[in-house]
Amino acid sequence: MTTKTASINMRVLPSVRDIIDAAASLKKVDRTVFIQQAALNEAHSILAEQRDFVLEAKAFEAFDTELRAEHQTLEGMKDLFNRRAPWE
Repeated sequence: MTTKTASINMRVLPSVRDIIDAAASLKKVDRTVFIQQAALNEAHSILAEQRDFVLEAKAFEAFDTELRAEHQTLEGMKDLFNRRAPWE
């Protein structure tokens, strides 16, 4: 089964292209592969920052304690969730 590809076009200064080409050459890949790998690595990193986080042991204990604590009902939130939305 063939997977379709999508095109991404960009314009860069010749000096930027030259630097990218030099780095791609060192990695022994073409410009497209180099840019794709770099962009994908950065995208994964940014998405992980939004999803994953690391805490030291003491901070994790405090976080875990709060997660396990008895929940509190906030009357203001209860009221908010019981209201009809203005667009309904």
